[in-house]
Amino acid sequence: MLEFKVKKSTSNYKARLGEIKTKHGKFTTPMFMPVGTLANVKTLSAKEVKELGAGIILANAYHLWLRPGVDVIEKAGGLHNFMNYQGPILTDSGGYQVFSLARPKDITEEGVAFKSHIDGQNLFLTPEKAIEIQNKLGADIIMSFDECPPYPVSFEYMQESIARTLRWAGRGKKAHQNQKQALFGIIQGGAFRQLRKESAEETVKLGFDGYAIGGVSVGEDKETMYQMIDDTIDFMPEDKIRYLMGVGEPIDILEAVKRGIDIFDCVLPTRLARHANAFTKYGRINLKNVKYKNDFQVLDEDCDCFTCQNKYTKAYIRHLFVCNENLGGRFLTIHNLRFLIKLTEDIQQAIASDNFEKFYEGFKKNCSY
Repeated sequence: MLEFKVKKSTSNYKARLGEIKTKHGKFTTPMFMPVGTLANVKTLSAKEVKELGAGIILANAYHLWLRPGVDVIEKAGGLHNFMNYQGPILTDSGGYQVFSLARPKDITEEGVAFKSHIDGQNLFLTPEKAIEIQNKLGADIIMSFDECPPYPVSFEYMQESIARTLRWAGRGKKAHQNQKQALFGIIQGGAFRQLRKESAEETVKLGFDGYAIGGVSVGEDKETMYQMIDDTIDFMPEDKIRYLMGVGEPIDILEAVKRGIDIFDCVLPTRLARHANAFTKYGRINLKNVKYKNDFQVLDEDCDCFTCQNKYTKAYIRHLFVCNENLGGRFLTIHNLRFLIKLTEDIQQAIASDNFEKFYEGFKKNCSY
């Protein structure tokens, strides 16, 4: 139920233009996926997310397992019907959230024991359970259950971790029952090139529909993150989707596309929006800064989002935040998400017209990310 085709590659870099087809529509890559953790992208309706140009949105299996419960969503006819969104959806396994709640001693070969962040209830999640939850949710793309270790950890810890993650990946693949869903494997390995290579090669041997690079943007500096991508990408199949998990800074998206990544997700644009931060082509700005009190310009004169096209100024949006009006966060959510989606659209056009190198150099020169 998932088709991926590389339509064009760049000569000097590994950037590529692709197309993904799912039961719920097709879209072009590179593509940024908005995050709708609890079956909604914060402050936006499903229709508005579509209007931003989103190709796929991401929902969180762990959070939906706890609230409203998988059975409720299954009775609604699946996640698409429940949230009234008929575009492609990807669900993550919840592994990242689980490991932020678990202690090292609670991670065993069988699975992970942890307490609910809602009511403290004792919970246990296994690779099979993570797949079962996602099968019932019914997203177009689902993710294997993996361990996402913190940064930094020792070589020995990471070696043991990726071995267990590979065993979990095999168990999850065996448990996968909904053949209408594509199942992706996740590659780990931290900042160790040898382990990245091993994790990638062994995950690919299991035979997934696509592959993700995990364990990045977890505290490392940018150059280390870029090296992690470099250490992994050559061992990922060229005919499968390459997904970089949890990355949403504009410059990081550009650098990752240069290295061969196809799709991205991150809570950053919506989280920043709730704290009065906006992306612009020159860098990030914080509208709580007093210098914007009398700034009657839009956030970015080249942006085609609703907020900028309808002339909502920095001064007005700042006023909304100062007065604790929710509309300010909504305006910035629309802007930040559209900024990243448009960035990937511009990258698509640059690759298609053989101008990616020029676009890459120009963006880096003009911005302060």
